[in-house]
Amino acid sequence: MADYAILVDFRLKPGARGAFRRLIDDNARASVAREPGCRRFDVLEPKGEDDRIVLYEIYDDRAAFDAHMQTDHFLSFDRDSSDLVAAKSVVEFALVLEGSG
Repeated sequence: MADYAILVDFRLKPGARGAFRRLIDDNARASVAREPGCRRFDVLEPKGEDDRIVLYEIYDDRAAFDAHMQTDHFLSFDRDSSDLVAAKSVVEFALVLEGSG
């Protein structure tokens, strides 16, 4: 199976950034620490956009991502952050080359 990457773009409700960051940071740390199929989970803040957070995640395959979405830490994040999010978009990718520095 192909490596799997995902980009999630959150548009937050005004003033929600701090609370959202606490929730997503906990989810990102738990995902990398507890999920063998989660290789990368970056939380990005676009410059000049206080109400936007972007995630970049890499998994061994789609099955690993599906397993991620069933974990307690993801389900808690999803539930607890829902009132903080105005809009969300998701783009799925096949990771064809993983660069290294």
